[in-house]
Amino acid sequence: MTTATQPALEVAEAPLTPGPSPLTTSLCGVRFPNPTVLASGILGLSEQVFARLAQAGVGGITTKSCSLKPRAGWPNPTIVHWGEGLINAVGLSNPGVEVMVEEIRAARKLLAPYGVPIIVSIFGNTIYDYGVLARYVSEAEPDLIEVNISCPNLDAQHEEMFSSNAYVSAQVTRAVKRNANCPVVMKLSPNVDNIAAIAKEVVNAGADAICAINSLGPGLVLDIETAKPVLANKTGGVSGPAVRPIAVRCVRDICQALKNAKLPGQVIGTGGVTTARDAIEMILVGATCVGIGSAVYRGLGVFGEVNAGLVDYMHRHDYRSVDEFRGKALN
Repeated sequence: MTTATQPALEVAEAPLTPGPSPLTTSLCGVRFPNPTVLASGILGLSEQVFARLAQAGVGGITTKSCSLKPRAGWPNPTIVHWGEGLINAVGLSNPGVEVMVEEIRAARKLLAPYGVPIIVSIFGNTIYDYGVLARYVSEAEPDLIEVNISCPNLDAQHEEMFSSNAYVSAQVTRAVKRNANCPVVMKLSPNVDNIAAIAKEVVNAGADAICAINSLGPGLVLDIETAKPVLANKTGGVSGPAVRPIAVRCVRDICQALKNAKLPGQVIGTGGVTTARDAIEMILVGATCVGIGSAVYRGLGVFGEVNAGLVDYMHRHDYRSVDEFRGKALN
């Protein structure tokens, strides 16, 4: 087991020129140059990071989740490689929405030449908080807002996740929709009995899209030499390749439910995606975009690798667009 370090940022310096591509994807009417999306919580907001991501070929960027007030998060170590993935208890650290709004504005200007949309992630302690946050971040004119109601790292203020209850999840959705000026993506948890039923409720409440899944857990990994947890917070969310089969099943269930119910809604399939093969699997079960998180710790080159693999797959199967094989594995 090793403590995770900041993802490598070595990529080519030449910017990508947006243009027609078989990988071009539309999520909630927003154009993405390709289906890959940086998952929330992996990298912070800075001009250097955003420029590197755009140059690396990312299709869209999700910010770290922000709250109304600054939040310090948990003490180190917060992220540890445990063999088949990561376990983390970062604690949703962020500088607060007022600082984030200014950083988002700067990021939008930087990303505009690349055609890379920005998705702002928010989380609150109450339903009211979510509405206020949506109004604040809308001032920065993000392309989409992702509503994190599913973080498994709970503290004394949170007896259960908002996403564990379909009614509460729908109420959060309505609060955000009333205050947002862009499409709203609800991020759901796999730690529920029926994720598809919750997806249907939030879409009925106005959600434009779903992000699935958040990390599993909380889980516990011990240092057997000291008989102590490897994380300072003891338990944490589990992510990485080990969770991918669960994520794929969740995305399949959600897309099948939304398809059968003839409801609107698109899905960002997230969870353990490391290779083009993993991304293709998500798209085959209906994902519109594919979130990449833990794999970024290997380096930002993962986005270019996934995109190249997608193009190769499409060439071998004579697909002219991602839409032609999206949902092919659904019944």
